[in-house]
Amino acid sequence: MGSLAARTILGFGTLLLALSVALFWPAGTLDYWQAWVYLVVFGGSAAAITLYLWNRDLALLERRVRGGPTAEHERSQQLIQLGASVAFAGLYVVAGFDRRFGWSNVPIIASLLADVVVALGFLIIFFVFRENTYTAATIEVAADQAVISTGPYGVVRHPMYAGALLMLLATPIALGSWWALLMFMPLCTVIVWRLSDEERFLSANLPGYSQYLARVRRRLIPAVW
Repeated sequence: MGSLAARTILGFGTLLLALSVALFWPAGTLDYWQAWVYLVVFGGSAAAITLYLWNRDLALLERRVRGGPTAEHERSQQLIQLGASVAFAGLYVVAGFDRRFGWSNVPIIASLLADVVVALGFLIIFFVFRENTYTAATIEVAADQAVISTGPYGVVRHPMYAGALLMLLATPIALGSWWALLMFMPLCTVIVWRLSDEERFLSANLPGYSQYLARVRRRLIPAVW
């Protein structure tokens, strides 16, 4: 458990440090209130979910701290994770440069409302974690894993990705940048690629998953797709 705590704290701290560098270094200043508010919302939401998992589902926390391109077993997922990491970082870097050069003029109320949407995206992810202890950071099938079709999984096939995309869509606006929205498209493309590959893998390796796909038709957006 001590090792898990160390890896969790290190991973959390590294992520916040990386986000801070990706924002403030290209911005060329610490006088970037949108970034500070965003980091509080992002960090606070992530910390709350982590504390919940620490107290209620250590197995899932263990699965979540094992992530990134090198943790994936399939070559396709390694490439997907690498692409996602680059696009994710690019979103924050573009927002930082936007702050430096003043390309955008996002109203204060729009940025604050976007922060609320970021928190909502994290809330959706929390509901997913509460429903499904098998939501690992890598695509794999545990020995005792069963298909989950209740809660948010009864609405769309990939509710965690839906929450993540909602959070990522709101992020540029929360950071005061219209131009950073351009980075959402490659992020969206990579996530759709990942979930399609995940469905292929789970259909072949998780009993009952093909039947689940037949019952729940929408992947990310209820009644749309």
